[in-house]
Amino acid sequence: MDDPRSAEDLRAEIERLVRAHAARAHAASAPGGPPSGVFVPGKTPVPYAGRVFAGDEVAAAVRSALDFWLTLGPEGDAFERELAAAVGARHSVLVNSGSSANLLAVSALKSPRLPAERRLRPGDEVITCAAGFPTTVAPIVQNGAVPVFIDCNPATGNADCSALEEAYAPGRTKAVVLAHALGNPFDLAAVAAFCRAHDLWLIEDNCDALGSRYSMPGEAPRPTGSFGDLSTQSFYPAHHITTGEGGAVNIPRDVRFKAVLESLRDWGRDCWCASGQADTCGKRYAWKLGELPEGYDHKYIYSHLGYNLKPLDLQAAIGRAQLERLPAFAEARRRNWRRLRTGLESLSGHFEFMEATPGGDPSWFGFMLLVRDGAPFTAVELSRHLDLRKIGNRRLFGGNLVRQPAFVQLRRDNPGAFRCVGDLAGADRVMQSALFVGVYPGLTAEMLDYVIAVIGDFCRAPARRRSTTP
Repeated sequence: MDDPRSAEDLRAEIERLVRAHAARAHAASAPGGPPSGVFVPGKTPVPYAGRVFAGDEVAAAVRSALDFWLTLGPEGDAFERELAAAVGARHSVLVNSGSSANLLAVSALKSPRLPAERRLRPGDEVITCAAGFPTTVAPIVQNGAVPVFIDCNPATGNADCSALEEAYAPGRTKAVVLAHALGNPFDLAAVAAFCRAHDLWLIEDNCDALGSRYSMPGEAPRPTGSFGDLSTQSFYPAHHITTGEGGAVNIPRDVRFKAVLESLRDWGRDCWCASGQADTCGKRYAWKLGELPEGYDHKYIYSHLGYNLKPLDLQAAIGRAQLERLPAFAEARRRNWRRLRTGLESLSGHFEFMEATPGGDPSWFGFMLLVRDGAPFTAVELSRHLDLRKIGNRRLFGGNLVRQPAFVQLRRDNPGAFRCVGDLAGADRVMQSALFVGVYPGLTAEMLDYVIAVIGDFCRAPARRRSTTP
C-alpha cells in the first residue's frame, strides 16, 4: 500500500531520522571531539587528521541523494559562490580533488586565451619549492614545463624566497607555484613582489591552509588563496573541511580564467552551458571555430585538451555544511597548536618548532617537530614510538621531492627535466628530521595532553630505555 504522506512530509521524516542516526552513530566525529570518557590513553587512536561533522552534513548528503541530481548541479553552483566569498576570490571552480585543482591551475596557464607572451609553453620554467607534496609539482611536468626547485626554510617549512632571483631565467620563467606549508603562509609579500617585477603568474597551493590569513605590509589581513592569480583547495578528509574527495580552483581577480578552467574541467569543451542546459549563448549552431564547418554543434566543440574532473553535487552539499564550520574549525586548529607549543616548550633542546611566517596567521594543518642536529634520537625513531602509542604522525609529505623515486627516474630519463637552485640542504634537513602531529578540531585537550606526555617521556628516557615497544 502506498504511503499517504506527501513527498515533502516523507523528506522531513527522513531528515529527522537521519539526524537522530547521526547523533548516535557519529558522536565521536562531532565538533568538539568524542564524548568525555571515550578516550583511553594508549588504546584510543589519536589521529593526525580526520573528519569532523555532525547531522547537518549527513542530512545535506541525504537531501542531495533524494534529489538524485548526481552530477554537478545546484548545490555545486551554491558551493562555488560561497567558497569564493570565504576565500576572497571572484570565482571558485569545483573539481574532484586538490591534485586535480593543481593540474587544472597549471594547465590553465597554457590556454590560447591568454596573451601569447605569457602563455606557458613546453620547455618553459616554473619556480617551486623542493619540499612538499608531489602533486604541487607534478602538474608542471605533466604540462611539459620544467620545475625549478628552490630550497625550503626548515624554520617555516616554506620556500626560501632569497633564492627566487637566482632561480629566475629571463624569457624562460613564466610562473611560480608554491604551497603554504602545514597552513603556514609563505612570504607572500616577497613572492608577490617578485612576480610583479618579472610579470610572472602566481599559483597558491592553498590545500593545507583554508582559513589562514596573511597581512601585506600596511594592509589588513586577507585569506590565503586570495593573493595569487589562481589558488587551489583540497577537501580530502584530512583537510580543513571535507567533501570526501574534492577540491577547487579559486580565481581571485582575472575572470578570464573562469571559462578556461571550466573548459579544462569539462572535457575541454568550448560550450559554457551548465549541465542540463543548452543554447544559453543563443547561437548554438552559428559558431565557426577551428577548422570545423560553420554551425557545428557548440556543445561538441573543444578549444582545450581537457579532462573530466567534476565532483558530485552530493559532495558540494556536504561542502556547504562544512564551510559554515570553517571559522570555528580554524580557531580550534590555532588553539590546539598553541596547546602543543606551550606543552612542548621544555623540549626545545631537542626540537625546533615551526613558527608563523611574519605577517601570517595560520590555520594550522599540523604541528611540526624538527629534530635538532645532535639530538639523541632520530625522527624515524620518534615516529615509530608515536605509532606504537596510537599517536598519528606524518613526515612533511614528500620531504625533498628530488630524492623521491619518481623524480630520480625522471632525471635519469631526461637530465633536463628539472633544475635545482643550490644544494637544497634545507629540504634535505626537513626530509631527515621533520614530522608532524595533529591539531585538527576532532582532538580533545585530553588527547593533546597525552601527545605532550608521550613525546616528553620519550625525550627524557635514557637511550637504552627509549623503547620501540609500547
